[in-house]
Amino acid sequence: MSKVIKVLGTGCPKCQSMTAVVKTVVSENNIDATIEKVEDIMEIMKYNVMTTPALVINDAITIKGRIPSKEEVLSLLK
Repeated sequence: MSKVIKVLGTGCPKCQSMTAVVKTVVSENNIDATIEKVEDIMEIMKYNVMTTPALVINDAITIKGRIPSKEEVLSLLK
């Protein structure tokens, strides 16, 4: 089953870095996933996230307010 990954962020440099890390991990490990970038502040608020970037995997918030390592993202996706 494909995973749905959302990167919540308004397009700040940290948000862009997180998106890059997630995309790299997904492609390097051939993970079946859809990556969505959520930049709409109203949409982000629905997740009750106050600090961005945030990583949402299958509607569960996994990381908030920091850029994860590739290893961390990979372990979350396994």
